[in-house]
Amino acid sequence: MFIELTNKWLLVGALVALVGLVLGAWSSRRGVPFLLVFLVVGMLAGEDGPAGIEFDNLQLSFIVGNLALAVILLDGGLRTHVASFRAALRPALMLATVGVALTAVLLALAARWLFDLPWLLALLMGAVVASTDAAAVFALLKSGGVRLNERAATTLEVESGINDPMAVFMTVTLIGLITGSMQPSALPLALMFVQQIGLGLVFGAVFGVALAWLLRAVQVNQGLLALLIAAGGVVIFAACNMAGGSGFLAVYLAGVIVGNWRAPPSAAALQAMDGLAWLAQAGMFLLLGLLATPSALVPILLPALALAGALMFVARPLACALCLLPFRFRPQETVFISWVGLRGAVPIVLALFPLLAGVPQSSLIFNVVLVVVLASLLAQGMTIALAARQLGVALHPRPEPALRTPLDPSGRREMVMFVLPAEHPWLGARADGLQLTPDTELFAVGRAGHALTTAVAAALRADDALWFTSPPAQVDRLCDLFGSGADHSPQTLHFVFDAAASLADVLALYAPGATAAPDASLADAICRVHRAPVEGDSVRVDRIRLTVVAMDGATIRRVAATIEPAGPAQH
Repeated sequence: MFIELTNKWLLVGALVALVGLVLGAWSSRRGVPFLLVFLVVGMLAGEDGPAGIEFDNLQLSFIVGNLALAVILLDGGLRTHVASFRAALRPALMLATVGVALTAVLLALAARWLFDLPWLLALLMGAVVASTDAAAVFALLKSGGVRLNERAATTLEVESGINDPMAVFMTVTLIGLITGSMQPSALPLALMFVQQIGLGLVFGAVFGVALAWLLRAVQVNQGLLALLIAAGGVVIFAACNMAGGSGFLAVYLAGVIVGNWRAPPSAAALQAMDGLAWLAQAGMFLLLGLLATPSALVPILLPALALAGALMFVARPLACALCLLPFRFRPQETVFISWVGLRGAVPIVLALFPLLAGVPQSSLIFNVVLVVVLASLLAQGMTIALAARQLGVALHPRPEPALRTPLDPSGRREMVMFVLPAEHPWLGARADGLQLTPDTELFAVGRAGHALTTAVAAALRADDALWFTSPPAQVDRLCDLFGSGADHSPQTLHFVFDAAASLADVLALYAPGATAAPDASLADAICRVHRAPVEGDSVRVDRIRLTVVAMDGATIRRVAATIEPAGPAQH
């Protein structure tokens, strides 16, 4: 009997996951967020859906939710470059603290009016949905089909990675005040907040370094390396929580340290981690969907949608405008960041806190939060690419190699392959005479099914497969030279120059008659407008649009020139 029941649940669970994966893959190509599909599939599989699965295990949902969030935050930290913090840390910190608190207060005003709640319950509802969700932001930025300028993308990523502690602190504090287990005294609350943030930073830094050292000392294959990273991250998350700190902050910081260590995880290990993160997200959203009761959403649907509207069009935009005002963000960037304040699993997991604590009207809070998350994923998640293009924060698509793989387990060199397109400017050039960076080597040419040495290949031909070895940091440069997938319409970035190139020389080539100071470089022209430039910043000089396409720390390395229709010069 037990074996039969086990097989039944395995079959049902696998079928639900399979349906979610198939529908998610189909819908994501049509702009529907992958995570939304899993949430809806879970709801359809629940007690009100065709499958009729009765599931109300709050403890299991809470454990799975926290485990999944730890893996997702770790994966996000691994992909956050330390250099990005130069442009993103201060505004992200402001959004993650003051922004979350301001959003919670504004939503509390709306919740009190819409649901006639006491002040503390209204504040609790606002606090639960006040933070953006790392799972939704990381997933949709990766799958949105657009590259964002560095300032907007990293601000969103860092904010979503570090704003959970503020939301958790507010939620736990308000639950304590409502249930009477905590006294409304400013000093103890302030000390608790400092303890959570301080321990989160300490655990993340100390154990992040320890995990990075361990990964370097232990030689395992790339699949096991991803599991080792994930296990280490969960250990850091749980240990920090047990010590009274913020595990969310600790595991994200640990991921940043491991991802930026002297010998960071290879591309293959990061791909395996990406699979673990997707598995965590899918399982979490399926389980949270199962926990929901769609029929209970009908009576509160209209006021809950009104609260979602207040969040998307009033609270989040106002909080972003005030928090980003000191940092000289362009208005378009501020609007985009406010629009991509996605809500996802974090608010739903936080909504379990009142249920587990027996807070009055906690079921109402959970159901309202579920509607707000669904509305956010639908309205905001489906329009990320459109909003990025309309607001001018989308970058020119970066060409990608046809194949890319680590050359050795250390990940310090990679092997990449490009197919030389027709009409490429280097057609006819000798394969053994290409001017490449000192660390990059063209070691073979594939032609008509044969592998040729560069000496034998002689002049390059269309459709040649060029095989390079290169450090990962140089692959982007190769992509600029040989990659496929770039848009070649008249308004795209055709000409890429070293940032030290003379502005006067470039204008003489592409905008005859325009003048510039003889000693001015392309970087100088951009820095006159953007004091702290990032990838994606641009300025128009006569009919040439100069755009930063590569940075080395705070230094502009490469600038792309786009010829635009004639118009007044902009400086």
